[in-house]
Amino acid sequence: MSRIDESKTFIPVRIAVLTVSDTRSLAEDKSGDTLAARVTGAGHILADRKIVPDERAAIVDQLRTWVADAAVDVILTTGGTGLTGRDVTVEAHREVYEKEIEAFGTVFTIVSMQKIGTSAVQSRACGGVAAGTYLFALPGSPGACKDAWDEILKWQFDFRHRPCNFVEIMPRLDENLRRK
Repeated sequence: MSRIDESKTFIPVRIAVLTVSDTRSLAEDKSGDTLAARVTGAGHILADRKIVPDERAAIVDQLRTWVADAAVDVILTTGGTGLTGRDVTVEAHREVYEKEIEAFGTVFTIVSMQKIGTSAVQSRACGGVAAGTYLFALPGSPGACKDAWDEILKWQFDFRHRPCNFVEIMPRLDENLRRK
């Protein structure tokens, strides 16, 4: 259940979108378009958008570049979360994570089950945190990107969402790195 506390002010976050594909260009990137439109439509800032091939090292390099960039709060990737040999996005994400958000994959599966039934077991969507940046790996279909954003992420990236949200804890994500 999503509840918005209208007495609070919306806080936009800076979100980068990365499409993982060997075959798509920006002109053909429907999933990236879907995410970019939803990010800006919700009032957030599209910090950057890129496409990289299904190569683990290329994905890790781009994730680390954005994690190190103070102008990026959140990274959404689309593609490469399936079961085939070229699907290495999840492994790339986990190489970067400091902490995994295990419940994201579970909640995404629940949402997917309502839309595509047992075919939801073929997705390995995941989320995590690295150096104060949120990272989420979403499937490559526009429908899955819509479901992840509309049912989960749009609420968690709205500071007004109650009882809790990702935005309100952002200042504390890297508190372990600060001097005491």
